[in-house]
Amino acid sequence: MQFTQISGPSTLTPRPAMSHDIDTLPTVPGLEQPVRVLHVLNRLDRGGTELIVLKVMDGLSKGPFEHRLASLRGSDPDFQQASLPGGELLKAGTESRDFQFPIFRLVRMMRAYRPHIVHSRNWGAIEAIPAARLAGVPVAIHSEHGYELDMLGGLPNRRRIFRRAAYAMADAVFAVTRELRDYHAKQAWISSQRIRVVYNGVDTQRFCPHPHLRDVARKRFGLPPNRFIVGAVGRMVPIKDHATLLRAVDLLAQRNFDAHVLFVGSGPELERTQKLAASFQALSGRVTFAGVSDEVSAMLHALDAFAQPSISEGMSNTLLEAMATALPVIATAVGGNNEVIDNGQSGWLIRTGDHEALASILMRLASEADLRRSYGAAARQRIVERFSLDRMLNDYKELYLELVARRGIKVPTN
Repeated sequence: MQFTQISGPSTLTPRPAMSHDIDTLPTVPGLEQPVRVLHVLNRLDRGGTELIVLKVMDGLSKGPFEHRLASLRGSDPDFQQASLPGGELLKAGTESRDFQFPIFRLVRMMRAYRPHIVHSRNWGAIEAIPAARLAGVPVAIHSEHGYELDMLGGLPNRRRIFRRAAYAMADAVFAVTRELRDYHAKQAWISSQRIRVVYNGVDTQRFCPHPHLRDVARKRFGLPPNRFIVGAVGRMVPIKDHATLLRAVDLLAQRNFDAHVLFVGSGPELERTQKLAASFQALSGRVTFAGVSDEVSAMLHALDAFAQPSISEGMSNTLLEAMATALPVIATAVGGNNEVIDNGQSGWLIRTGDHEALASILMRLASEADLRRSYGAAARQRIVERFSLDRMLNDYKELYLELVARRGIKVPTN
């Protein structure tokens, strides 16, 4: 079997999976060469993990790094792939949601591309770690970026056993929050000290406050010019609990606050959320579903506040983006939200499903412009100081260079 590519002719020539391929990998100690990194995802979709991968590939495209991106189960057909950093998307499996175990297709792919580093993300791509070991790749890294709803009650034993084995094979394992690190350490029956933490980062120049663009953005996206608008950005999936935000804004509307809610994103819960919104009489004409957009930074300028009522979170990129834009934020006290928001200083943390607490804070924000400005400024300062894109890229760079140096691989200095 061969691996396939998307968007254009192949630049790689797959070779038969023969044992001598392992010996031809470019791992000669002392040889200066660009560090080839193969990033492996379960699927290329419009999610936070995927966007972080693309940021890393783009941000570390200069200097000693070369990148390719592979997926085990294809990609969202609406996702623009023509300009993927490093070239076309490599596919190691099929689009089918049925059980797949493409380790040996991954091995053949790795022997063709000959990376120095394989970096897999989340459970859906963890097979890349044993595949890297079979292919003789010098460095294997695995990282955990978030939660799915079925993870909250704990992992099945088969997943725990396979994760433990894969973590043991990897040169490094990291999570994007301390809470996620502790969760996976416990699930894999290992010490949390064996898992590093590398926080996500946001481009604080692209996502920055422009108060003068508020009216322009509202007109451009068809939003009411004078209402208090709270927004949520992300996949429309059960774990995001958009219903809590709808219930909160319904309370505002019932109490004569001229409020509006903007949802940016799409997914399997979109239709259900639209039906729920239509069931609230007070919300008639007060909910906008913008769908998937490549203009999130512009849409954030139209908002007065940002809410994230998720049942659980890894580290939310959209929360970082909203805070960098100097929006006051309210999020549930789960996962990485607790590490991003300094409660009562740079935002508010509430219990999951507590629409009344969310409504109470939104009422204060709708009534007090000075409160919106002061909390927005504190939110941006928090991001600039601790969660910038430059800091994240430097963390990835140092990790990659540290691990290849252990293997005696020298990299170009220019």
